[in-house]
Amino acid sequence: MGRTNPTYRDRLTALEDEWGPFRRALRRGDQQRFDRLFAHARDRADAAGHLNHADPLAPVWMAIALEQERRIAELEERVDALADA
Repeated sequence: MGRTNPTYRDRLTALEDEWGPFRRALRRGDQQRFDRLFAHARDRADAAGHLNHADPLAPVWMAIALEQERRIAELEERVDALADA
């Protein structure tokens, strides 16, 4: 049997562990924000796994950008609804 490549979820866990010292140096509120960013990456791990990118951080950044874009659009809709009221 040949060796298997790690899954994207395995690579993501390794990345999160690698960034552990940075996380620990953050203030508590920022640690929670940091955790949410990695949660966005985990939420989109299925799509990232299909990409099979050589740099495992690239899909993390895209997942974070997608989530932020989604939230911005949601907030803009709420602002527009309030402005129309």
